[in-house]
Amino acid sequence: MVSAQNHTLSHARNGKRTYSNIVAKRRPRSYNAKTEENMMSRKTAEVELHYERCCGIDVHKEMIVACFRDGSKNTIKEFGTTSKELQRLAEWLISVNCEMTVMESTGSYWKPVYNILELLGVEGMVSNARDVKNLPGRKTDVKDAEWMARLLAQGLLRPSYTPDREQRELREVTRYRRSLTDERAREINRLGKMLEGANIKLTSVVDNVLGSSSRKLLEAALAGEPLTELTIEGMLKGKIRGKSALLADAMDGVLSKTQRRLIRAVLDHIDDMTRRISDMDDIIRDEMEKYDEAIKRLDNIPGIGVSSAQAILAEIGLDMNQFPTAGHLAVWAGVCPGNNVSAGKSKSGRTRKGNQTLRTTLVQCAQSATLTKGSFFRAQYDRLVVRRGKNRAKMAVAHSIIIAIWHMLKHGTEYHELGGDYYNRFNPEKKINMYLKKLAELGWSPPDPAAA
Repeated sequence: MVSAQNHTLSHARNGKRTYSNIVAKRRPRSYNAKTEENMMSRKTAEVELHYERCCGIDVHKEMIVACFRDGSKNTIKEFGTTSKELQRLAEWLISVNCEMTVMESTGSYWKPVYNILELLGVEGMVSNARDVKNLPGRKTDVKDAEWMARLLAQGLLRPSYTPDREQRELREVTRYRRSLTDERAREINRLGKMLEGANIKLTSVVDNVLGSSSRKLLEAALAGEPLTELTIEGMLKGKIRGKSALLADAMDGVLSKTQRRLIRAVLDHIDDMTRRISDMDDIIRDEMEKYDEAIKRLDNIPGIGVSSAQAILAEIGLDMNQFPTAGHLAVWAGVCPGNNVSAGKSKSGRTRKGNQTLRTTLVQCAQSATLTKGSFFRAQYDRLVVRRGKNRAKMAVAHSIIIAIWHMLKHGTEYHELGGDYYNRFNPEKKINMYLKKLAELGWSPPDPAAA
């Protein structure tokens, strides 16, 4: 016996009745295509609006789509990305009394839009792309702009930290210096591999292949001069003077014409990048005069030098009011564990991405700080590395560094070293008993006072 449900499905397969036709017949005669949109508008009206008149901007390389939202009414317009077109966008937003604009913080395409809006006095925010992502299957430029405008109106978007134009330009200089430094390091490693290919074992004897003595040896080898122990000894300076015999054997290689030209090109490239890095240092030094006091304070922190302090301050600025607590700054930098708890169980505590430039700088500073004997950071690293591993221990030290930086900039205080014995000051009796127990497990027993 066939059920009514099966009978309906069989008719649907034959094309006589479908679900959409049945639903259409049950709709009221007054239904039209905008009924659902009107229902959504009434629901939106019941939600408290943070901005009555706002605009969502979907930014691309060559065009942008702006959705101006006035209450529940949307107005869509398209503009180019040239300065003239962006000025036209800003003038339109000013004419309609726009209270706030929002755009995604993806790539670098938001920067020219934000620059023009900032110059013309239009309030704007940049939000994380994760927060403004629309539902799957609704990906168009217009719908993205409408979605951002709707979220902004209801106060559901968090603004990303966007410093002023002066600090943004300073960031570009420090980040470019960093990219040059990294590229120079790669070229030095490439030079070492080329020397190995030419049977020159200079890197096995000296640590710095571009030191004063090493450079003289390379120039002589490229010029085809004979490198005997006597001639090499006249080129050496400092501690390397006693290694003339080892260097004579190390420089006994075979350089072809092609290898000479290639090594010369790499050396010229390294020299050019060294000069460019020096130029960036001069620009940063001139532009960061007001940061001098803060740089000196940060330079007192173990592991942080002048260049690292400049890079850190270029990313976070001097005004710590942008970050309500030190924890907020640590989260933004991406050096604290993430929250992932479900059903009362803690899952992966992977750190967030955060500011990649700041995060990398802090981890490098933490690596240097762990090598400073007698410091708190060294004690913290030694305490965690055994049970948590090297990478997590370094991240914990980086977290402590950024916390200290926030307090120093917020309250204008100097760095206070807690000392390498910081953790030993707590519960000393408990620690003594623990070590005595371990010694007993190894077979040691305390001497008998009566026997003495």
